[in-house]
Amino acid sequence: MRVMAAVLLLLTMSAIAADLPRTRAPAGVILYVIAPEDGATVSSPVTVRFGLKGMGIAPAGIAMADTGHHHLLIDTPLPPFDRPIPADDRHVHFGKGQTEAVVTLAPGRHRLQLLLGDYLHLPHDPPVVSAPITITVE
Repeated sequence: MRVMAAVLLLLTMSAIAADLPRTRAPAGVILYVIAPEDGATVSSPVTVRFGLKGMGIAPAGIAMADTGHHHLLIDTPLPPFDRPIPADDRHVHFGKGQTEAVVTLAPGRHRLQLLLGDYLHLPHDPPVVSAPITITVE
């Protein structure tokens, strides 16, 4: 019975999330990783700096036109754009408006990508996404 209730709750939450209005992004927005550079070999912890042109940064929960906040995707594909961005070790939220982060990564190759979220942690429409970069941690 508990499993059935959990499944029904999950389905209901997914339907509600899919109905959330997405915030429009202006044309020409550019989201990018300033540092480290694509292909860099670094040591952990890694300082990742975020760049954004054509929009501003505002903390999560603050609804302001042409703004959003950063999410760093680590070794994961882009999430669905019609739902709030997950919050876990691979989808790191910067809801206070941070423009850089220090992340601890295990040795090896890692793929990093930025995704801008609106005040509700939803990707904009169209999504504001950086090109992915690949780094190697020694």
